[in-house]
Amino acid sequence: MSNKTKRSHSIQVRLSDEEYEAFNRKFTASGMKSRSDFFRHMIFKGYIVKFNDDELKELLKLARSISNNFNQVAVRANSGGKVYPEDISALREGVEKLWQPLRYFQSQLMSLHH
Repeated sequence: MSNKTKRSHSIQVRLSDEEYEAFNRKFTASGMKSRSDFFRHMIFKGYIVKFNDDELKELLKLARSISNNFNQVAVRANSGGKVYPEDISALREGVEKLWQPLRYFQSQLMSLHH
């Protein structure tokens, strides 16, 4: 559509104070000059991305576990203890378990650009 398109319909949207502030932050960050243009852009070209909360919680749990394991190995190494190949192997396994779903999320997000 060109800028000269006749727009004869209007939509009124009610927002809470928090929603209005969020809208304004996003509008400002967009660099667009018109709230109407921004709103149309979000309707026709925007995306709604919903992630499964349980999957995200599982990723966070896995990241915490890796972090804890890493800290335990680091404390042992810093106190003069040995770092065993099994320690490194366990850390690598944990990181790979974390990367698998992160790569999936990345591929899903990248597909939105096409």
